[in-house]
This record gives sequence, structure tokens and C-alpha cells, in this order.
Amino acid sequence: MSHPSTHLQQGAPPTPAGASDWHDWSAAWTKHVPLLTGRTDLTVLVAPGAAGDAPECFYPDLNRIEVDATYIAGSPDVTDPAKARHKRLVPTGYGLLVHGAAHAAHSRWATPPGTPPILAAVADMLEESRAEGRQRARRRSDRRWLRHVVKTLLDPDQAAVDDAWHAGQLAALLLARVDARIVTSKDVRPVRAAVTGILGRKRLRQLRDIWREAHTCDDTDADTMICLARRWCQVLGIDPDQQYDTPVPDAGLFPGRLAAALVDYLAVAAGVTPAEYAAALLAHRHSPPAQWNRTDPTEQEHRAARDLANRLRQARTRHPEPGRRPSTIPPGRLRTRQAITADAQTAAGQMPTAAPWQQRAQLPPEKPRLYLAILVDLSGSMARYTQAMSSAAWIFANAARRAEATTTTIGFGDRITILVPPRTYPRQVLHMRTGLATATFPEAVKVADQLLDLRHGRTLRMLAVVSDGYLDDIPAGQHLVTTLHRAGCAVLWLHPADPPTDGEPADPDQIWGHTFTHATTLTVTDPTEAITAIADAAVTALTQA
Repeated sequence: MSHPSTHLQQGAPPTPAGASDWHDWSAAWTKHVPLLTGRTDLTVLVAPGAAGDAPECFYPDLNRIEVDATYIAGSPDVTDPAKARHKRLVPTGYGLLVHGAAHAAHSRWATPPGTPPILAAVADMLEESRAEGRQRARRRSDRRWLRHVVKTLLDPDQAAVDDAWHAGQLAALLLARVDARIVTSKDVRPVRAAVTGILGRKRLRQLRDIWREAHTCDDTDADTMICLARRWCQVLGIDPDQQYDTPVPDAGLFPGRLAAALVDYLAVAAGVTPAEYAAALLAHRHSPPAQWNRTDPTEQEHRAARDLANRLRQARTRHPEPGRRPSTIPPGRLRTRQAITADAQTAAGQMPTAAPWQQRAQLPPEKPRLYLAILVDLSGSMARYTQAMSSAAWIFANAARRAEATTTTIGFGDRITILVPPRTYPRQVLHMRTGLATATFPEAVKVADQLLDLRHGRTLRMLAVVSDGYLDDIPAGQHLVTTLHRAGCAVLWLHPADPPTDGEPADPDQIWGHTFTHATTLTVTDPTEAITAIADAAVTALTQA
């Protein structure tokens, strides 16, 4: 969820590069914005990367609305912004302009000096639906564009955990828009259920009273907005005089009902399924860098993939068990219903598909599907492992195709990279590169859970981590590992025998070779040994399932 405060900024930002290419859009929308706002002193800047970290932003000091051109189109010649019909071709971009116009016309108050940041944040959240509601009341036709752009202003990452603060934030930014008559109650039904499950009906009703009162505030009434923000915090059990800053989500918790409900809403708004929306979001955020090299797999890698696939298949069928299987011919026990069906198919001139006979046989045991996520540490101290693990990513993905398994490989360093997404079988080997940090390990575990649903109880799940344990935020990582362990997901940790060569870590929370509880830890002496250990663990898990 783009934080509301990013839509209203003080000061003078630098002009982004590429603004000249979009000059016609800036000029056309500057000419158009008085119709939306009733103000003649405003300018509009359209450019890639404009509006800072938000899709759109209003700068009161400059009387300027900025819109990030990437939300309009890939190039400025998509349509003529001077023509009235252009808004139908770029509804998201035009909706952002209308949203900025709503703030320019109705967000005429400023946070009083000395206001605790948490109160300012709540007041800004309440201002979102208040300004849009005022815009809709003054220009009813703008509801169409505001409704369309809501999905752009929301981000599932900000519903990171199921606590009162984030439930209240989602209520202020989405449920309050129902009372502002931007979205409908039907649109937000799953979100309302999730928020109610966390806050309870009584607290949600109290919050609704607050945002409905905010909708009646005057455009310049800062004092009332801050008072309402204080009441909001009190309902959520937060003392703003003791907790000045907004709560930070616990990095050791997986996303829950709030995130799932918000993804459902955003997926419906985008016209796709929740799974498709989540997959597209992860691919957009965590795709491999363009500078990473690709090579054709070697004959040795092809052979390794075939051998691993054979081992996995044998693990699924190694011990046949007594069972019964249908057959179209005797001997066996006659199944009357199937025999009648076969006769009917023959009489109708069809090829019989029914199997009237049931035979005793030694059948392969039913095995759950293996879901394996491999996390690879891309910090500088792991440089000599990246080549082998890049090869391993290709081997495991192509072996899984032949062995009824699902795998993914994820690199984590200063950013998260999905090297091989689930159910994809790369033709080339993508070679990872190391960076400087491992600040993203907790998020990498969450991405693996999103891709493979590692906390789901009806499958055989395993997480393998190749890392020297020299990590940021070890407590959060431990909490996530424990959660997976308790959900039945096996965790295998492989770390090198030799310490990093860049000296001892200075941060006491960063300990080389840290051993996580609720994980099976193996020390490996070379990269090939790490690949073998993961393969052996996967085969053993299938054999014992």
C-alpha cells in the first residue's frame, strides 16, 4: 500500500529525467486541471519516475501535481492527451490525475508542527477517502476514474502482518472508500471479513464512526483531523504520546488474512485470478537482473538432471504395495455398474472406456508431491558457491519436470531474485552474481512460501538454504524457520566449512556459521557437496513419505 503521506509532499523535488519527452502530456493536463479542481494556479508534471515513491503526488508549496508516466504507458505517443477520448485509453494515468486533483482541491490543511508522526500518518490515511469523497460529491463523473485507480494506490506488502495497526490501515484506505462512495461494499467484502476477524465488530464500528466524521470535516480543519487521528489510535490500543512513530511489521511473521484478502481485491480489480496476480507481482519485483549471463547447459548438467529425475521417480515407487486396479479384460472381479456402462457405450457405437473388471496387483504407493525451495546466499562471502548453485537451479527444475515435483530457486542478498520460478523449465543456465549484503533473508523465506505454499499441510515440503549464516536480522529468520518447522516443512541448512575471508562481522546480530534451531544443519566443504546433500535429502524425504 503506497503510504498516503507520499501523495502530499512539502518542498521542491528535482525534475525527473525524461520530462521533456512527456512535455505534451504535462501541457495538456495543466490546461485540463482547472476543470478538475476549480483552481487556476496549478501545474501538472508527467514524467517517468515523477512523484517520488508514489504513482502520483501533490506538492502544495509548488502548486504542482506530479504523475509517474510509467502508469500511463510505455511511450508518450500512446494517444493525444489534448483529445477528450484519451482518458478512456489511459484510465489508470487519468485516474491518478483526478486523485491528485482531489488533494489539490480539498486537502487544504497542513499537519500542525510538533504532531507525533503516528498521528500525522493516521490523519493522512483518513484524508485519502475524505478528499476523494469531496471530489466525487463535486464532480460525480470523477468516481469512475477514482474507482479505477484505487488498485494502483494499494500495495499488498503494507498488509504485511495480521495486527490491529495494519488492519486499521487497510480499513482507512479501502473500507472508508465505501462510505466515500468510491468503491462498493460488494467490492471489499473479503477485506471487510479479514479486518473484522482481527479487530472485531465493535472496534471496526468505532473506526467507521471516526472516518465518517472525517468525511464531514472542512477542507482546512487540521485540528479536527488530528483529534480524529488520536481517537483512532486509542481505539487500536496505541498511546501516541508514548509511541511516536508508526508501528513496523514484525519481519519474523508471514503475511496472513489481510494480505490474502487485499490480493483477492486487487486481482478482481485487475481481472485476473489471485494466483495470477500474486505470480505477476512477484515476477515484476524479483526478476533476475539483465546483466546476469545465460549459457547452454552442458552434457554433464543434462546427465545430472536425468539421474536426479530417476532417483526421485524410484523414491516414489520403490516399495510396491498390494492394491486394486481397474481393467477392461478379465481375470478379476466384475464391477456391475462399469459393465453396464461399457455395454451402453458399445451399443451407442462409442469406444468403451469403462473398465468392468477389478484386479489385484502390486501398485506403486501413493506419494505426495514434493515441493522444494532452494535459497542461495548471494553475499560476497558466498562467491565460490554461486556458479555451482546456478547449475543446480537448472538441474533441479528440469529433474522436477520428469519426477512429478515442483521446485524453485531464489537468490537473496541486497535484493531478492527468483532465479527459477515454480513449474518453469529453463532451457539455459542463468548465472547468479554475488552482492554485498544479506538483508533480505526473511523476505526470501516469505517469497518461497508465496511461491510454493510451504505452510500448507497436504504436501511434502522442504526448504534448503545454502548460506554461511552471516545474516542480517537472525531473530526474524529464526522465527520464520520455526513457523515452517511447526507447519511440517523440513528445513535443511548447508553452510561452508571455511569462514568468510573479509574478517569478523562487527554487528553482534551477524554471526558467521549461526546455527538455526528447528533446521537440519550440514557443513559442506565444496559447492558440489551442497548440491548432492539437497538431492539426497529430497530423495530421502520422498522415500520415507
